[in-house]
Amino acid sequence: MLELMKSGCVLILCTVVTAAAGTRFQPRRMVRDDVPPGKGQCDIRLQVDGEVEVTLRGERVDVRTVSGRDARDDGSECNLPLPKDDVRGFRFEVIDKRGEIALMEEPARRNRFGAVVHIRDSAGGEGRYHFRVSWDIKNYEFDRPPAGSGFSWNNTVSYKGKGRGQTAVNGREEMVLRQVTMEIDRSGKMAIWFAPERGRPLSFTGQLQSNDGGRLKVDAMSEDRRLRGPMWITVDQKKQVESVSLEATDGQDRLRLSWNRN
Repeated sequence: MLELMKSGCVLILCTVVTAAAGTRFQPRRMVRDDVPPGKGQCDIRLQVDGEVEVTLRGERVDVRTVSGRDARDDGSECNLPLPKDDVRGFRFEVIDKRGEIALMEEPARRNRFGAVVHIRDSAGGEGRYHFRVSWDIKNYEFDRPPAGSGFSWNNTVSYKGKGRGQTAVNGREEMVLRQVTMEIDRSGKMAIWFAPERGRPLSFTGQLQSNDGGRLKVDAMSEDRRLRGPMWITVDQKKQVESVSLEATDGQDRLRLSWNRN
């Protein structure tokens, strides 16, 4: 009887371990610069031998093994973490597959804003699977420019830059900034956002006031419209952002931002 109980316990333990099998990893930071401005994007690449359920949540991927071997990461990358609240403009694309792959759940409050994908590979050995999820970082709404502003761009112009910067609120360091993207429309309205090392993008909007040989002065405002001040931006002829500096305040709190291209 004791031997049966031991055997049963071993069997139960084995069953639990098998049910909990899987893989967890964090995609590497994307170094490509071909993602459209204003978009977050994750390319998840896996080697699958069997059936798995893949969940992307924030900056982590959990792969639950339904049957077969545990899946292997094959170079997954993200330019930003999937937002942990409202995900706007969500899109799912299959880039490469050998068997079945389908989106089961979009990010929503009920699943703690995770994108859930089901993969079944019934052929022998490992098969390569590559799917892409993308979303809108921010939908910027530009008001009409002030009458008589006297400045206009013929077309919308986009600028990008990779570098390093930081913010400080009331003298206390807050965020480390990496990639920057800026768009200026034909009326001189500007939107600029920074990808931080962690957390959500930091964004500002504003009105272009002057352009002195690639040195731009913008009357900038924080996303919550609370902090406002002059932002100085230097760009080159290849539409690369060279540097950004900002001092903004609401009369009580003070934000300082500095960023420079690598």
